[in-house]
Amino acid sequence: MAVFVALGAHLGSSTSSYAASQGCGGASWYALGSRTASGEKMNAATLTAAHRNLAFGTKIHVINKRNGKSVVVRVNDRGPFIRGRVLDLSKAAAREIGMVSSGTANVCYNVIG
Repeated sequence: MAVFVALGAHLGSSTSSYAASQGCGGASWYALGSRTASGEKMNAATLTAAHRNLAFGTKIHVINKRNGKSVVVRVNDRGPFIRGRVLDLSKAAAREIGMVSSGTANVCYNVIG
């Protein structure tokens, strides 16, 4: 019985880490000149993103579900803090996937590095 419990705990932890490496939901963009949670100055011209818990420096592939456009961004901030949203993108990243004028988009992402 102890082997089953230990194995179940291990499977549960690997499943949750897998879930954190990909996701779908809402995204918005921002272009503030303040410091990010990683300590960098926010630069709207770079391909960066905010995610609630992925490590700073993680590269993720983001796809706009409406038009299929995609971009690779680097996580350098924390957020978004609005229910249903999974990413906040820099303005440059939002431009790459065609969501600047709408302000938000439904996206999917996966960790690539």
